[in-house]
Amino acid sequence: MPSPFPSITIEDLCPCIDGGQVPIKRILGQCFLLEATIFKEGHEVVRALVKWRFKQSQQWQEAAMKALGNHRFQGSFPLSSIGITEYTIEAWGDVFDSWREEVQKKIAAEREDLEQEIAEGALLIQAASKRCQQSQDKKTLHNYAQYLAAISTPGMLKDFLANEEMLCLMDRYPDRSFSTIYEPLQKIRVDRERANFAAWYEFFPRSAEGKKESGSPFRNALARIEDAHAMGFDVIYFPPIHPIGLTGRKGRNNSLTCLAEDPGVPYAIGSFAGGHDAIEPLLGTLADFQWLMAQVKSRGMEIALDFALNCSPDHPYVKKYPHWFFCRPDGSIKYAENPPKKYEDVYPLNFYNPQWKELWEELLRVLCFWAKQGVHIFRVDNPHTKPVAFWEWVIARVQEQFPEVIFLSEAFTHPAMMKKLAKIGFTQSYTYFTWRNTKEELETYFNELSQSAMKDYFRPHLFPNTPDILPFYLQEGGRPAFLIRALLAATLSSVYGIYSGFELCENAAIPGKEEYADSEKYQFKERNWNAPGNIKPWITRLNHIRNTNRALQNRDRLQFCSTSNAAIIAYLRSCEEDNTHLLITVNLDPHHQQSAIVALPLDFLNIAHDRSYVMKDLLTGDSYEWKGSHNFVLLNPLTHPAHIFKIEKTGRDS
Repeated sequence: MPSPFPSITIEDLCPCIDGGQVPIKRILGQCFLLEATIFKEGHEVVRALVKWRFKQSQQWQEAAMKALGNHRFQGSFPLSSIGITEYTIEAWGDVFDSWREEVQKKIAAEREDLEQEIAEGALLIQAASKRCQQSQDKKTLHNYAQYLAAISTPGMLKDFLANEEMLCLMDRYPDRSFSTIYEPLQKIRVDRERANFAAWYEFFPRSAEGKKESGSPFRNALARIEDAHAMGFDVIYFPPIHPIGLTGRKGRNNSLTCLAEDPGVPYAIGSFAGGHDAIEPLLGTLADFQWLMAQVKSRGMEIALDFALNCSPDHPYVKKYPHWFFCRPDGSIKYAENPPKKYEDVYPLNFYNPQWKELWEELLRVLCFWAKQGVHIFRVDNPHTKPVAFWEWVIARVQEQFPEVIFLSEAFTHPAMMKKLAKIGFTQSYTYFTWRNTKEELETYFNELSQSAMKDYFRPHLFPNTPDILPFYLQEGGRPAFLIRALLAATLSSVYGIYSGFELCENAAIPGKEEYADSEKYQFKERNWNAPGNIKPWITRLNHIRNTNRALQNRDRLQFCSTSNAAIIAYLRSCEEDNTHLLITVNLDPHHQQSAIVALPLDFLNIAHDRSYVMKDLLTGDSYEWKGSHNFVLLNPLTHPAHIFKIEKTGRDS
């Protein structure tokens, strides 16, 4: 039983986010490591243990914490269940260990009058025997108590205090009657591996065959799935697959004039065919979608669906629940706007309407409907434009029923909101990577993501392009820019993705804007999926390197190295478990060949400064012999814009 008052100070718990209000994010099978400062008044020996349990369990598991010195303690435990794991620390002043330490000092000082100390120790061991539940341990401790009580010389007492069996039993049955338990209970959100390591491929299923005048149904999308699988992607991400409205339907290039053959924008959800729990008839039926899901699963992949809370004027909600929308003074429903853009084909939902609970419950039902179909990844469109409280509520409710579900936040907004969405439950988050191009920008941003407190709750998902965003870097840099950004995305984070057409280096834009010309949001997209100049072999190689090197499968073991040229960035990716290190050097200039001297932290790598070592380029298979901390790289953006070096033959005796 814990003490009725705090007998121990437990503070500076690490990791800890916002005083424990925000769960730490970890992956199933990992060992969770924590530290805390633990002390009490006086000179008593302090002991501590970490306690953990799966949230639905009442039974705590325990493991002793290790004293690191200066009152700092470290503990760890395995994460064995997807969902919420709770943990805390229990600490106490150990009366027996304190007695033992004091007696050892008196023996060392050659004290002879130890009768009272011997009697005190015998009482402590006898008390421990009474705490035993195991009969043999109870008997053994009782015998030790009697033996100690009969000891008559300091020499015998010294030998007794070193008895391993006795010490082990006393460790097993400590007196915790005045222990302190750290509050509040801490939480860890444990996710499956794909939350931490995955490669996404986004495509519009209606454009799967690359036909200009007509769309493709689900059952004709398998070739696109096969191509993505061959490139090494394991998540297929679909923009909304629901019925598209007719009222206000946009034509090509966001035109207000819509021709009969124009397919409409998938984000204008809802028609006579249904709403968010229905399938666009052009794509097929729910049975067709389930068939495609099975095909994807059989290839070791899975489908992620877009959860976009947009309703066309034809959505069933508009007629059945008009109070869920924003109304103008004349009684009409207000369409969406992001000045100067107008979205006449979309009605935004009002999360603060008088019947908001009714709306929230319906959206929960929709998510659970798709989860029951086997969809366990949702990319959420613009979550920053809906109440944070809604997302915290709905994500928790969905994951209570489907713990394996992953939520990706597509929130390109201010940092505070992006961080908040990650804290309240989103599994992964889009980032500013899309607009970080220079060495300084990349280093500053990724140091924040991997070294600050963000590393414990914000999983960065890197997309170099999206259907809405064609960065100027890709517009202006040509094919080399696509090679460079693909490599950066694949190696700076363990989760990344591309939007289809990236592998073809598509970069035709609306002049002066970061938007695609002839965007497939508004039309069927004609493509030759094997067009000359494509970078599919490059992407395939990157994904193979990711899948075969554990150093690229974590988010936080990232260390930037100095270079003599700002056009070349260099960074280490490391894996403690297999003691491997990769050095990645990238030419950030898509137009010119660049060279630099790269400085390696040899002490960190355990390489002697006077020893040579081998750098094997995983992109080409070539090997180079380096010596010392400073070495030369030359990178041509047209032919070889980067190295992914595996550092071999490391070690001071190599």
